[in-house]
Amino acid sequence: MALALLFAAPAPAQGQEESLGETYRRVNSSVVVIRARGQEVTDDGLVNFKEIGSGVLISADGKVATAAHVVQQKEDITVEFLGEDEVPARVYASEQWADISILQLSVVPRGATVAKLADSEPVLIGDPVFLVGAPYGLSYSLSQGVISARWAPDTVTKEFPLAEFFQTDAVMNTGNSGGPMFNRAGEVIGIVSHNISKSGGSEGLGFAVTSNTVRRLLVERNRRFWGFDAVLVAGDLARALNVPQAGGFLVKHVAKDSVADRLGLRGGIRVATVEGQRIVVGGDILLAIQGITMASAGDRARVLRELEGLKVGDDLRVKIFRDGEIVELTQKFTGF
Repeated sequence: MALALLFAAPAPAQGQEESLGETYRRVNSSVVVIRARGQEVTDDGLVNFKEIGSGVLISADGKVATAAHVVQQKEDITVEFLGEDEVPARVYASEQWADISILQLSVVPRGATVAKLADSEPVLIGDPVFLVGAPYGLSYSLSQGVISARWAPDTVTKEFPLAEFFQTDAVMNTGNSGGPMFNRAGEVIGIVSHNISKSGGSEGLGFAVTSNTVRRLLVERNRRFWGFDAVLVAGDLARALNVPQAGGFLVKHVAKDSVADRLGLRGGIRVATVEGQRIVVGGDILLAIQGITMASAGDRARVLRELEGLKVGDDLRVKIFRDGEIVELTQKFTGF
């Protein structure tokens, strides 16, 4: 199906100041509501669940930036632009350690606009920002605030060590995840990730991954989505799982019809407490990919750089620890 013509959101004339409402109306046709379905291993076994989040169109060919936790490992993903029918989408690129993903739409609706992914480096503490998203499913809701702080990678949360974050007091709730943080010019300077809250609601401690993180990890590099979610196990945890090297990556989930699924990787099947940590166990433990040992975060980064150069027809070689044995999985790479 041919893509409809798209238009970048027009900027105001030089010297003309827009109100917040005018800027919102100019850019909200670039924002999408994301609905996804997935499965999760819990104490009660494998359960189905639904996820709702937000995203923003960043290219005319249908690339949508969002949060990884909204879409990664989901089986069925659709997006909806303002006033348009739902459109199927798939995960194109993802970095779970920075909580960012890019979706590829099957078609781009007529009337959608492309938001500008701006340089986030000049942004200063105190600068005004606004969010557009779907908190609790309330689509295209607007909230505003300021940049409260800026955090370097691996300072805010161990869950997302690769992300540089903007902290903001703009109201951020469930459903805002993956939505755009705009500057007052209507340019995207961040992608909403999470908040810190004791009450469960917004307490003015919201965090958005900077646009430069998105550009550096997913736009400027061939960081495609391989279809699995894994967690590093090392030290006492690796020894408790009998990992035959200093560490490895325990596969929690494998996405259906992904590269990892076609290769034969297996995800976890139950939740257990190991060395005081609640983890999903029973899945494969990655030991090496393309001959590169995977025992640390640094090893993971080297593997991802190697995979960026993989071409159709090349051998994809993975060594895993499964059911107490070391197993080699090899397959000709056929693409995504």
